[in-house]
Amino acid sequence: MSEQTIDIQTKLYLYDLANLAKEHGFKADDNWEFSMANNAERISIQKNYFPTNVTKILPEILLQVLNSVRTALKQSLAVNDAPDARSIIADELNYLVAFNPKRPRT
Repeated sequence: MSEQTIDIQTKLYLYDLANLAKEHGFKADDNWEFSMANNAERISIQKNYFPTNVTKILPEILLQVLNSVRTALKQSLAVNDAPDARSIIADELNYLVAFNPKRPRT
């Protein structure tokens, strides 16, 4: 995948995050948590937290988009616990999910 595709996906995702944060009254100390998820994990997160931002991204660029989003938001990058490209494909991780753990769905 090209660098341009990664940049476009990152910008679209950041735009959606900014809109959600504004719509739901996020304060300065409210932060997004990110997860690379398969379909079952995505559904579980959406059931447990609100708001969530879910975008389906090609597994080949998922980690790069996640790291670009974290860089843009000045969050630490994925470290040792981050899966590599092979495990992303093997685990069928197709979604980038953002949620705020301080906002569980009631």
